Amino acid sequence: MAQQAQSSFDSQRPYERMALQDQVEAAVEDGTTPISRLLRLMFAVDADSTANENLRLRLRARIGAPRSV
Repeated sequence: MAQQAQSSFDSQRPYERMALQDQVEAAVEDGTTPISRLLRLMFAVDADSTANENLRLRLRARIGAPRSV
């Protein structure tokens, strides 16, 4: 039964298996991504010395953009 719970949990968070750049791109494209998720991604991007500046700028712009409904 624990395996079922684990697989259910994994399917709820598929973005955690994606590369950081892919996670940011998906979050920027999805207008319904919660601000808390965007801020966690920004923290991860800032901590990653290999992340490019364009990725940072796109994420910052998305955080400041109005939320689409």
